[in-house]
Formats: sequence, structure tokens, C-alpha cells
Amino acid sequence: MDDSPDIFGDEPEDDAPSAADLEAAGQESMFGAPEPAPAPKPVVAAPVAQAQPYRVLARKYRSQTFAELIGQDAMVQTLANAIKRDRLAHAFLMTGIRGVGKTSTARLIAKALNCVGPDGQGGPTIDPCGQCEPCLAIAEGRHIDVIEMDAASHTGVDDVREIIEAVRYAAVSARYKIYIIDEVHMLSRNAFNALLKTLEEPPPHVKFLFATTEVDKLPVTVLSRCQRFDLKRIPTELLASHFAMICGKEGVEAEAEALAMIAAAADGSVRDGLSILDQAIAHADLGGDGKVIAAQVQDMLGLADKSVQRRLFAALIGGDGSGLLDIVDQQFALGVEPPALLRGALELTHRVTLAQLGRDESSFSEEERAAISEWSQRLSAGQLHRLWQLLLKGHEEVKTAPDPLVAARMALLRVLHAADLPDPGTLAKHLESAFANAPRGESNAASTSVAAPVAALGWEQLIETVDQSGQLRVAQVMRDWVRVIALAPGELTYAVAPGYPGDLGPELRDALLRATGERWTVQRGEGEGTPTLREQAEAQKAAETELLRRHPLVEAAFAAFPQAEIIEEKPEARIASAGGSKWRN
Repeated sequence: MDDSPDIFGDEPEDDAPSAADLEAAGQESMFGAPEPAPAPKPVVAAPVAQAQPYRVLARKYRSQTFAELIGQDAMVQTLANAIKRDRLAHAFLMTGIRGVGKTSTARLIAKALNCVGPDGQGGPTIDPCGQCEPCLAIAEGRHIDVIEMDAASHTGVDDVREIIEAVRYAAVSARYKIYIIDEVHMLSRNAFNALLKTLEEPPPHVKFLFATTEVDKLPVTVLSRCQRFDLKRIPTELLASHFAMICGKEGVEAEAEALAMIAAAADGSVRDGLSILDQAIAHADLGGDGKVIAAQVQDMLGLADKSVQRRLFAALIGGDGSGLLDIVDQQFALGVEPPALLRGALELTHRVTLAQLGRDESSFSEEERAAISEWSQRLSAGQLHRLWQLLLKGHEEVKTAPDPLVAARMALLRVLHAADLPDPGTLAKHLESAFANAPRGESNAASTSVAAPVAALGWEQLIETVDQSGQLRVAQVMRDWVRVIALAPGELTYAVAPGYPGDLGPELRDALLRATGERWTVQRGEGEGTPTLREQAEAQKAAETELLRRHPLVEAAFAAFPQAEIIEEKPEARIASAGGSKWRN
């Protein structure tokens, strides 16, 4: 609509202000000029969300179902049967070495008991769905009815009192209120005592799950109130296959021998193995191709090279002392610790021994299998067991020696020089054969020179006469303690060997009278006299032993085994074992 004429009927001029302009001028005079409209802001792209921080393999591949829990089949089967039959204990105790899945098992049990299924209508199951709210909340550690407590930092009775007060209240949103207490052995004695009554008779909606690495520190009163599961060490082969599966998921290539090294270093612990695998993958990335190879893992763990172990073992049993020392020095220069060299030789000795029984299955290269097979056929069981004992003794010495390198050299050289010695059984056969063909005169020379004067006077016959007369004790005293100075028909002059209390005169007179029917003149003389029959037998035995020790085979045996002893086999023991021995020549 156009502006209307003014009051005088004149048409408005073209440049005259309009009514809207006049209104705006009035508003401006009263309230000031309005602020200019802001300029449109430029469109800015939404910021890209930050990448999630890296999670180590031990956390990323933590078991989320019982099917993923490796090496614990017996425990899983027991729990599955208990859930199916509705025979659930009120307290479970998981024990075992570190990293075998104790805490993971406790969380899986919590999931299994509280899972409601994707449709919300499910019950306790050994295969929790992992999709319902209880499963997700327990996996993320935020479920209000699943309480995890670290007993290492909550050791007192006050911490347990909070649990005792809270168990009276029903679960908020789950089927069971579950208390997971890790490292439960760290609780104090008073804390255990305070928990006993509640642990024995908890409310039906409460379950206790304990985990510990030192079950022997738990009171028997606690153990008797729990259903105990001993989680086993994971076998090396199973660990290696598990690590291979994880490498496949991570898109990392790894050699089978490298994974076997990591599994062996893990010592049955999944967590330890995954930590080493994480380190090995990072170490492999530095090489450029990203592949985990055995040489890098060996270098990372400070292990002796397998081929070097075989060369060292070959030098030991082949008597190559110079080559042996060269290998030790080269490995020490590369950073391999001396105890690791001894451990490698011990491991190889063990595997050769197993190969003799057809039990060695841990070889990953054809070359290694061929070498072990050849040694198992070449070496006897006795040689391998002696080799093991010498290496084990050397390993203990190296660990405590002030200079481990020098100790390792000397220990290995000792093993090298003892390798050619015969085993004790072969040595005994050689000795028996040698003495069977040896002349008797030399061994009896010492005893003949001593015993001749006594034998000529009939002292042994006189003792035999006293023995046959029924005076056994006096006859034994005459053998062991009487030294003859002079002996004639009806007369005896004697001395007593040191150590006998009292006087033998009256007892000897009475014994000789009863044995011969004649009265004897018995007197104690001056001097030492001829040695007693017991002393003569001991001297003869010592002479034979000394002759035996001077034999070359025996000297070699004592040089190799300084702590060895010569033990005489009694005839009755030899007869008793003649028909029952399992050993064959």
C-alpha cells in the first residue's frame, strides 16, 4: 500500500521519509541505535575424534567367554555341570600362578550367574551372551552389584566389615550380588576371622569369588568354606598356538620357533607370554618388515642361539677344549650371560635323554632333530645322567661365583674332561676283572709280616679253643683287645690295646683253665706286643684299599668324582640281589 496524502491533501514527495523511517528514527532517539546484525560464522568441520589409546595384548585379549579360557577344561566342565544342575556354591576360590586367568575366571563366573540373554529372559548359563546389560557392565567393570576389591590394599577388618554390612541388602539390578576379592591371602588374620561367619552362611543372593597366588597362606577355616579350583600352568605348545592365533588377529607374521621361545619364556603364564609377545612385536617393527623372527626374540630375551647350543654340546662330548672356550667367549661378547650357556646345555641334555625314550617333540628344525637323534643313539643313559649332574653342579657354581665367566669356563672344561670316563658300572667291572687276574702275594705282604709270629705260636688256635668251649665273649675280647708279648705252653704275657677299661688277667686265667684244663700263668707285661687280631685285619684291609686306590682306573674315577667313596659290597647283599636286579650287562 502507498503512503496516504498528508493532512493538506498533497501527495508526498518522492524523497520524503516514510512512516517506517519516522518510526525507526523515533526508536533510535529514545533507545539508541540498534546493534548491527552479526556476520554469519564460517562453517567449521567437526573435529575428528581422538584415537583410542593402545591397549596391551594382555588386556585386549583377556578371555570374555569360557570358550576363550585356554588350558582349564576341567574347571569349565565342573562349572557348567554345576550351573545346569543348579548346584552353585556360595564361595569359589581360584588359585594358581600369575597370569593363568584367576581374575578373568572370577569375572566370567559373575557374567555366567547374572546373564539375562539378549531378550532379557535368560538364566544362569556357562555361555554368557556378552550382549545384555549385565554382561556389558561386568566386562567394563561398572556393574553396581559386582564389587571387585583388591585385598592387597584393603587388608583390615574395617574393609571386611563394610562387606558384612552390605551383604544384607539385595542386589539392585542383577540376579546375584557378587564380591570378587583378588589376592585374598593378603587379608589380615582379624579380617579373615570377621569374614568367616558371613562366608559360611551368606544370604542366598550373595556369591564370593576369591583369587590368590599363595593358597597356602589362607586359613584352613576359609578353605573349608570355599569350592576350590586350582588353575593349571598352560602347556608350552598350547601357549604357542594361542600366540599364533593372536598374531593372526593383529596382522603380524611370526616364526613358529620365535613363538615357541616366547611360550617357553612365559613359564605357563598367558599374561607373561602376551607381555613378551607385545615386546617382540615392537622389537620386530624396528627391523622394517614387522615379522617376529627367532633371532630377534633370542636377542631380546638374552637366550643362547640354538645352533650355538648344539655346537657347545658337540664340543663337550667331543673333547674339543679350545673350540669350547671360543664358543663361550663369543657368546659372552654378544651379551649372553654365562648361566644361560649352562642352562642351554642342561636343556639339550634333557632333550637328548627324552629322545632315547621317543619323547622329544619340541624340535622346530630338521637340523636340530637330526642332531638330537644322533646323540641319543651315540650316548648311553649313564653318560647323559652323569653329564646332567656335572652341568647342574656347574650351573650352581656359576650363579654364586665372583666371576661367572671364569666359573663357566672351568665348569664346562670339567664336564669335557669327565665325558670320556666310564660310568660306575663299567668301572666296577674293570676293577673286578683287574683284581681277579692280579697276583695275591703283593696284597697280603703287609699282613703276613705282622701275623706270622702270632700264627707260629698258635694264638689263633688258642682263641678258637676258648670260643668252642662256650666262652664267646672272652674269645671276642681276646681277638679285639689282647696284644701278645710272649706265648708258651701254660704261659701268657700280654698287653691291652688302648681303650679297654679294667684288667683282663683274672678273666683270661679262668677262661684258659676252662678251655684247656690246665692252669696258666697269665701276666701283663711291658711293651706294646703284637697287634691284636682285629688290628691285623684292619691293617690288611687298609693295605688292600690303598692298593685299590693306586689302580689307574680308580685314580681316574676319584679325579672326576672327588667326593666318591669305595664301598665294599657284602656277600649276602650280592646274593640277595642276584636274581632281582632289573639291570642287564
